[in-house]
Amino acid sequence: MEEAFINNPFVVGKYLSDKYFCDRSEETEFLRKQILNGRDVALISPRRIGKSGLIQHFFNQPDIKEQYYTFFVDIYATTSFAEFVYVLGKEIYEQLKPRSTVWKEKFFQIISSFRVGFKLDPMTGNPSFDLGLGDIQTPQATLDEIFGYLEEADKPCVIAIDEFQQIGEYAEKNVEALLRTKIQRCHRAQFIFAGSKRHMMSNMFNSPAKPFYQSAISMGLDPIPVDVYADFAVRLFEERDKHIERKVVEAVWNKFNGYTWFVQMMMNELFALTSPNNTCTPDMIDDARHNVIMSQENSYKDLMSQLPPKQKVVLQAIAKEGLAQNITSSKFIKKYNLSSASSVQAAVKLLIKNDLLTQTEHGYRVYDFFLSAWLATVY
Repeated sequence: MEEAFINNPFVVGKYLSDKYFCDRSEETEFLRKQILNGRDVALISPRRIGKSGLIQHFFNQPDIKEQYYTFFVDIYATTSFAEFVYVLGKEIYEQLKPRSTVWKEKFFQIISSFRVGFKLDPMTGNPSFDLGLGDIQTPQATLDEIFGYLEEADKPCVIAIDEFQQIGEYAEKNVEALLRTKIQRCHRAQFIFAGSKRHMMSNMFNSPAKPFYQSAISMGLDPIPVDVYADFAVRLFEERDKHIERKVVEAVWNKFNGYTWFVQMMMNELFALTSPNNTCTPDMIDDARHNVIMSQENSYKDLMSQLPPKQKVVLQAIAKEGLAQNITSSKFIKKYNLSSASSVQAAVKLLIKNDLLTQTEHGYRVYDFFLSAWLATVY
């Protein structure tokens, strides 16, 4: 995307270029070292802290782009092995589509089970991927073909699988063992397994009973240091003839514990609120947060309408606490008029599973900071 079209430099939810990406130089170098030396990586950290952005940034490095084919596969929404195979195959083809290579031409030749989805554009004559999930009849055979195809690549591949812990939720019980076997036998591809559910990912890669035990170098991801992010934010403002007081950036970073997505969203709104040649000041923070929250109010209402009543009241109670401790105590239950300790425990278990709550060493909090504020003050 050309810079002329980037009105707001605080990009949210996607990666554009090094210019709009903050730091992560050490983490990028760590990934480079592992991949160049033939080691797979298990990248484990909470959601919204920047895993996907880091991977895309790593893939965008000139030496990596030159030496490897790179693929980013997000399996967060998948619920079955067939979906996994479908998403993997589709991502590989979509990344190859712009390339004029012999390897692209081999795609439908080698992955024969995808031929049903092979179509030629009547206008351009170019092949297209027109395959539905229901067309994956024998996912294991198709996966064999995909890995066979990777072995035919004219240069090595790096495949990043985001929210990798999701494979542990599939109804099929042998997916981990099957994938591990395929990956072990694949000599032309390396993998980055990214996951946000620390317990599940740690169990996958650190438990001797699991197929992926010690198969990858573990890597965590901490928030970008506040001073580094402040330098980044001030620079982006200055480059667009706007200004921001450094203490504003630091206050936003602290309010959201340095979680990149939330901080970026706030900075995006603060930048929008600041007129050219003017300065962003602390008194603008509350307005920015309110604007962001209200822009997502409809999705929050939809979410709450779908939650069972017991989960809804527990979620709101924890939102009002901010950081909730002793959630099964009689004091907490009485304060928020909850039914019982057992019903709170059951609700919390499901809310964590659905990524609405997160548990820290200090207690429970609503995962989405903006949703938490909306529940506590608006809903």
